[in-house]
Amino acid sequence: MNFPNDLKYTKTHEWVKFEDEKTAYVGISDYAQDALGDLVFVNLPEEGDEVVSGEAFADVESVKAVSDVNSPVTGTVAEVNEELADEPQKMNEEPYAAWFVKVTGISGCDELMDAAAYEEYVKTCE
Repeated sequence: MNFPNDLKYTKTHEWVKFEDEKTAYVGISDYAQDALGDLVFVNLPEEGDEVVSGEAFADVESVKAVSDVNSPVTGTVAEVNEELADEPQKMNEEPYAAWFVKVTGISGCDELMDAAAYEEYVKTCE
């Protein structure tokens, strides 16, 4: 399992990479993609959509099930990774490069964990 130190994480297994204080990329963790299995479809929001910390903003379909992806921050979707619509397997291949959305105007990120805390949390999930 990989837990990059430059990211923040949630208890629902999403990651956040901050570009600056008000802009970040969001994706799912290595643990999440491994637990889900082979991902075959992703349903993404639209540019301009509002996302709210702790609420679903996307879903992924794997060979096992459909799962919600919760936003780790509150803000506005500035960019959507359209590549995932055509190649959802990138989430399995490179979970920390396969971001879902870029969010701007960020707030509501008090519950985020650093890599060490997330790694410890994952141990309690197994």
